Amino acid sequence: MSRDLLGVYQPGSSFLHRMPPGAKIAALAAISLLTVLGSSALLTALVLATALALLLVARARAALVLRTLRGMLVMMTLLALYQAWQRGPERAFTVVGALVALILLATVLTVTTSVDEMLDAITRACRPLRRVGVDPELVALAFSLLIRGIPTTLAIAAETAQAAKARGLERDPRALLTPMVIRVVAHAHATGEALHARGIGDDRPGPD
Repeated sequence: MSRDLLGVYQPGSSFLHRMPPGAKIAALAAISLLTVLGSSALLTALVLATALALLLVARARAALVLRTLRGMLVMMTLLALYQAWQRGPERAFTVVGALVALILLATVLTVTTSVDEMLDAITRACRPLRRVGVDPELVALAFSLLIRGIPTTLAIAAETAQAAKARGLERDPRALLTPMVIRVVAHAHATGEALHARGIGDDRPGPD
């Protein structure tokens, strides 16, 4: 698998590029957990500032960051408006700002880590679990499919928003969410059927 993770990997010599992929994944998971459990405006501001600083260290292209956020702009805007309406501006910043910060941190990971490094780290981490029946290669495959599904999901969200706008329904959440969910589920089903057709993940016993 030679394609770069989400097509945004940028080779470099920063300390983030030199960090082991497993350490970066663990750090992202830890910060995500802390952000969700902490859930405060101050913590959100700190994580957001950290994400922006790390993007500068990684020398991520501004166009790449803007493209990453643009795909989620509609969803983030709707969520921010809903949170502000229901629970006030501070809560809206806490929730939406945290999501933006985590997306930016994930972008740091993808900018500084190639897909091969990522999957190798996941496979190594899962090898001890082979004793309890976990297949490290299948776990890595599932992770790869998840990652490669992100651009598709963002593209579906953008297309759905454009279609709703063309019908004058850009302010109707149902016109945005319902078609998007249906298309994402249909894509996941089609991917599952394709894998099944190739015998991947089919552990049912064969005929006697």
